[in-house]
Amino acid sequence: MIKELDRVVLTRPVPEEGLEPGDVGAVVHVYGDGEAYEVEFTTLDGRTAAVVTLEADAIRPVTGGDISHARALSTSS
Repeated sequence: MIKELDRVVLTRPVPEEGLEPGDVGAVVHVYGDGEAYEVEFTTLDGRTAAVVTLEADAIRPVTGGDISHARALSTSS
């Protein structure tokens, strides 16, 4: 079960926020019994890139086999 402050990996794009699958965020709120999550995504220098509400199937927990990858943030606005 994913809980508040857990790091999670995005599993689908959120184009309106410039987010891509594989982006890593932190859960800041859990809705219901994990039906949805408020997730904060930050740049590597600590600036908030986006805070979005996502359904449970849009994220997964970070695993020991995951590796970080840097990319430039792009937004459609």
